[in-house]
Amino acid sequence: MRFATVRTERGTHAARLEGDRFVLLDAPDVGALLAAGGAAEVGAVAASGADLGPPVLRPGKIVCLGLNYEPHIRETGRQVPTHPTLFAKYAAALTGPRDPITLPKESDAVDWEVELAFVIGSPARRVDAAAAPDHIAGYTVINDVSMRDWQRRTLQWLQGKTFEGCTPVGPVLVTPDEVDHAADLEVRCSVDGEVMQRARTSELLFDPATIVEYVSRIVTLEPGDLIATGTPGGIGEARRPPRFLAPGQTLVSAVEGIGELVNEIR
Repeated sequence: MRFATVRTERGTHAARLEGDRFVLLDAPDVGALLAAGGAAEVGAVAASGADLGPPVLRPGKIVCLGLNYEPHIRETGRQVPTHPTLFAKYAAALTGPRDPITLPKESDAVDWEVELAFVIGSPARRVDAAAAPDHIAGYTVINDVSMRDWQRRTLQWLQGKTFEGCTPVGPVLVTPDEVDHAADLEVRCSVDGEVMQRARTSELLFDPATIVEYVSRIVTLEPGDLIATGTPGGIGEARRPPRFLAPGQTLVSAVEGIGELVNEIR
């Protein structure tokens, strides 16, 4: 099944995709739907042209991984990690799958990072990898758009990762049965049609189950929590000369079997 959060004149609704329409549900977003365990149908809108927000509007936690594909590790000049490299974002960083991304005036080095992401569906605390998939509600697409000049100011990355309205997510949350728990999906990013990043989720150093096992040792994961699994090689900063996003470009971020984000850069 596929779920989304649809913006309407009456507010936002979690929605279930059925054919060419979204069935609107009595929950403000997919996160609330997961927490409640279900919701009544309250209407429908055409899927074509629907105004989509991030599937989860305000996740309680946004946990991100860095350094999770070997080509990306090599291009950054770092060592292969023995444990997941974690950082966080704030909910205000999120934006919709078709929303424009406005380049912040404070940064001259805005970079792309396509990633597979997933959403927690049930509480997880100290779960092992074998049980971890049972706690994943579904998979989605994220682009961890990064302000490299701010990211490199200190050893801590957060300040370059959570600029407001710069992290698109969506377009839908796909249940694990449709994508085999994202075991081997193509991940791809393009700018104005030029492919910048391409990899497969089978290349992840730490897969979603391992990530849930690790993070749930630190904190209880709750329904609606969003986890980004890390980006492949091909970032703009590592190119010679470096390349960054510019006004007028179109950033497309895709994961096979899930969908794509299409964001105009302003």
